Amino acid sequence: MTRRVGIVVFDGVTMLDVSGPSEVLHQVTRVAERNAEPALKPGLGPGPRPRPKPEPAPEPYELVLVSPHGGPVVTASGLTLTGSVTPADAAPPLDTVIVAGGDRLAAPPLDPALLETVAQVAAGARRVASVCTGAFVLADLGLLDDRRATTHWRQAERLARRYPRVHVEPDAIHVRDGRYLTSAGISAGIDLTLALVEEDHGAEVARAVARELVVFMQRPGGQSQFSTALTTPPPHTDPLRALIATVLADPAAGHTLPTMAAQAAVSPRHLTRLFHTELGTTPARWLEHVRLDRARQLLLTGHSVTAAARASGLGSDETLRRVFAKHLGTTPSEYRMRFATTERSEPRPEPES
Repeated sequence: MTRRVGIVVFDGVTMLDVSGPSEVLHQVTRVAERNAEPALKPGLGPGPRPRPKPEPAPEPYELVLVSPHGGPVVTASGLTLTGSVTPADAAPPLDTVIVAGGDRLAAPPLDPALLETVAQVAAGARRVASVCTGAFVLADLGLLDDRRATTHWRQAERLARRYPRVHVEPDAIHVRDGRYLTSAGISAGIDLTLALVEEDHGAEVARAVARELVVFMQRPGGQSQFSTALTTPPPHTDPLRALIATVLADPAAGHTLPTMAAQAAVSPRHLTRLFHTELGTTPARWLEHVRLDRARQLLLTGHSVTAAARASGLGSDETLRRVFAKHLGTTPSEYRMRFATTERSEPRPEPES
């Protein structure tokens, strides 16, 4: 038995919004094929050891490209996708529908033929998802009314303004509300599709696919689209640029305002002035965000609360809890339980240890 997944495409579609999810789903078939291989018989002397008993093979996916008119579709990069079918030709109903994104979707009006295509294939689907600006199509159809959703950070404000009934979460990698899933821009479609695979086949299959694609599985839905390292603008002054690189390389070191000022060869007052002028924040506030980012990474990779506090530079469990409550509105343990997989599930109480 296969699960039929329709990816809605159109002229001007972003190639990675299509190829990323497609490759994730294709790799599930590869995992299924490997699991179905018979174990090697044990032999005498040197030679390959017997394989462990294979796990049950996950159901593979059948991919269907769906477009308003069928036939070739020219992507934004100029490459052509062939073999797309019309909604009528995509019957029987699809298990999952993924609406790919493209720049044209953020600029009204949306193509009525594209809207009708999505409405038809989504009607009988178990799940409906969008990548990047594909959320604009779901929102225009009213499918996201009174639901949480996300899109590319650059278009999040526009989505919220144009569709006020949609509860836009601009900083999330992907969001699920009911049978509807939306993801951030471009490569976030891979994260979203890994979440679909985990839902269908479990975390082990999703991890196997992530390993094959050489991507991280621990970019959970609620994780920020940005880290402090990515959002810090490049400083104009060499001393500040060198200082920031040093702190990012080792947030757990004994960084204080005096030591950072000494590293930059300026006075503490002048360093504070540089941070205000170039980064719009204070040295202490910026350092706290850097250490929080590191603590989040450590928790998601299996470290305990105590270990994450120590290795991030925040020091104690109590300081880590305070910083998490201040910036994320949760506790370290709740964060780890909620985002230890691709899913965004409700946290369960766990002792802070």
